[in-house]
Amino acid sequence: MTTTDTAVDQPEVVQKDRVVIRFAGDSGDGMQLTGDRFTSETAAFGNDLSTLPNFPAEIRAPAGTLPGVSSFQLHFANYDILTPGDRPDVLVAMNPAALKANIADLPAGGVLIVNTDEFTKRNLTKVGYAANPLEDESLEQYQVHEVAMATLTMGALAETGLSKKDAERAKNMFALGLLSWMYHRPSEGTERFLREKFARRPDLAEANILAFRAGHAYGETTEAFAVTYEVKPAPLPAGTYRQITGNTALAYGIVAAGQTTGLPVFLGSYPITPASDILHELSKHKSFNVTTFQAEDEISGIGSALGASFGGALGVTTTSGPGVALKSETIGLAVALELPLLIIDVQRGGPSTGLPTKTEQADLLQAMFGRNGEAPVPVVAPQSPGDCFDAALEAVRIAVTYRTPVLLLSDGSLANGSEPWKVPDATTLAPVDANFATEPNAPDGSGEFWPYLRDDDTLARPWAVPGTKGLEHRIGGLEKADGRGSISYDPANHDRMVRLRAAKIDGITVPDIEVDDPSGDADLLVIGWGSTYGPIGAGARRVRALGHKVATAHLRHLNPMPANLGEVLGRYDKVLVPEMNLGQLVMLLRAKYLVDAQSYTNVTGLPFKAEELQDLFLSYLSGVHA
Repeated sequence: MTTTDTAVDQPEVVQKDRVVIRFAGDSGDGMQLTGDRFTSETAAFGNDLSTLPNFPAEIRAPAGTLPGVSSFQLHFANYDILTPGDRPDVLVAMNPAALKANIADLPAGGVLIVNTDEFTKRNLTKVGYAANPLEDESLEQYQVHEVAMATLTMGALAETGLSKKDAERAKNMFALGLLSWMYHRPSEGTERFLREKFARRPDLAEANILAFRAGHAYGETTEAFAVTYEVKPAPLPAGTYRQITGNTALAYGIVAAGQTTGLPVFLGSYPITPASDILHELSKHKSFNVTTFQAEDEISGIGSALGASFGGALGVTTTSGPGVALKSETIGLAVALELPLLIIDVQRGGPSTGLPTKTEQADLLQAMFGRNGEAPVPVVAPQSPGDCFDAALEAVRIAVTYRTPVLLLSDGSLANGSEPWKVPDATTLAPVDANFATEPNAPDGSGEFWPYLRDDDTLARPWAVPGTKGLEHRIGGLEKADGRGSISYDPANHDRMVRLRAAKIDGITVPDIEVDDPSGDADLLVIGWGSTYGPIGAGARRVRALGHKVATAHLRHLNPMPANLGEVLGRYDKVLVPEMNLGQLVMLLRAKYLVDAQSYTNVTGLPFKAEELQDLFLSYLSGVHA
């Protein structure tokens, strides 16, 4: 007897070391949620990853238009990566606007998955397509997969009783299910997330889960996809990991700082993009003695935070560039009062309202000098989303130890970007002693309390909690007499106090800058700060892989700068400074160290690309550069 077995051919599984995926659609299509869920499952799987959300500033930009396109890019790999990727290997375009806005970034041979339901004549005309690109030969260089996502989603939800509008909204989950199948992503976490997100609407939860499963099943059953891909976990150091964004890491860092200092935390903040998530996250942590106050404006936010510091708490305020301008007078008051205060500036494109949802590094000079009078403040900048946690702890260490306001400069790409973060052991976090004044300190034996009598090592003045018996003292914005703290208009005293405040900041102990120079004899040093860390590092890796020598260094402390920075700059024939501004750090380096540092700038609202910096470094190494 002869038997014949029939089976569906299984797609070939291709191993990849890294993949870049971009989800793009209308700002109402849920691309940020889709990307975030894919990212969460990728983090749970164990890949290293980096993300780049990109969305309009408007709450609801015009549907189907180029300004209304929202995208989420994810780069994941089986090794440590530094950037969200230059170009997508896979582009998911939910409508013609998403296709037109992103297709130039897709390399030839890239995978293009298109939601054909949105390619109507009206939608095509709205973005300037004279003909349907799916029907001419304009996309022939790509691997195009046409999928009627809305139709398939509504078909999968036909028995749920949902309205057509609600059913169609779930098409982003269909896309997520399809991509999860293509890249062998786990699904349990997404289904659990959807049930929690829509706990009050179980019908919507189940509908989204059905759409997610339908996308997964479509990948399994259609013959359109002959290949699936697998990216194995990255060999990360042992520990407990979670996916984290820069804003969440800053919030956790502030909570941890409250514990390491033993101080209650008070956040006075006015919501502003892209810093608002720090307020949202901190409001969840009252159990750690964290109080959050949503103020009526930026000035009230910082005023309340400074008042909390005067009362013996860890005062924190969060904002973006325009808010720093409004807070500048109170920052100057904090300089005069010499009280700890943490000001977090999540930078965005400017000037004025500028580009609220796009990234930039153009607040450095404002942080350094944006106050009246001689009002120096320390400036700290994190280099990655996870590093925001450590940067917050470091900023608080400086603020509490030296009795000074500290500006922490994050930016939009760090705030909204994410990466795997190794959760630290809380017992290993270094304690910081608030060292409150407890008794009168007058050196003349009068039994008085002198609020401006300084510590010999740090030049910090004593921090006296109001109401402490015997420590009554006067504060305010008028100049104080050295030591005693009474109001003084004496010219010599003012000169002394200005110089003491400057010397205190200059004397802050910060680590030496470290140089990554594998060969030890590179001619070119590339130095950056903030979120340029990833692109600079990735560009240097590429150049070294081509057999060239390049050194890199990154500044966390921008004021004061590391003590060895001048010596480091002097070692190299060429110094290059890429920045997302018009050359603010390079101006400071040239002025302070008299070094012929060269500037490379980008103010597009998007991070540098590794390929862009690779070409730049090669041009400097060859002597051919603009």
